[in-house]
Amino acid sequence: MTQPSWQQWQPGQEAGVPQPWSGAGGFGQGGIAPRGGPSMLASHADRERAVDVLRAGFAEGRLEQPEFEKRVARAYAARTVAELGLLVADLPNGPVAYQGPPVVYGPAHYVPVPHRPTNGQAIASAVCGVLCLFSLGLTGIPAIVLGHSARAEIRRTGEGGDGLALTGLVLGWMSAAGWALMLTLGIIAGIAAG
Repeated sequence: MTQPSWQQWQPGQEAGVPQPWSGAGGFGQGGIAPRGGPSMLASHADRERAVDVLRAGFAEGRLEQPEFEKRVARAYAARTVAELGLLVADLPNGPVAYQGPPVVYGPAHYVPVPHRPTNGQAIASAVCGVLCLFSLGLTGIPAIVLGHSARAEIRRTGEGGDGLALTGLVLGWMSAAGWALMLTLGIIAGIAAG
């Protein structure tokens, strides 16, 4: 079986030579192609699919500009699906499928909000801040240090937990202010008594 010609078919072209789509070149009785006969005629959608594969191959750098243009012209001139298949036989079946998470389309209130992990230092800062009430303020300094560290890390990484870090900071600074006030009053009382 010979390969189909890449030149566009013109009525009356090559008179006397049987064409694959004419009745003389291999169609059997009733116009039905026997096994191994000429391929099905290409539709506009078939041509567009072939051109899409060619575009993807060109975009991926598999085809040079002149070869791409030549193949596209041949695709639009192709008469059969076999001719289109020959044009894209050495190319993958188009661009690689998207491998990321599924894309959700719809109004914003229907789209689930992605869960951001909570920063561990922010949790520790809030726990130390709450423990200030029960430990007479001894965990205030760790609450302040962890709170500042957590807020800086949250800004850098985009994690959640800014409110927890802020809670630990407020309670830690209140504890530190309470200790500073107690120390100041103790010094004043010592000077007044002494």
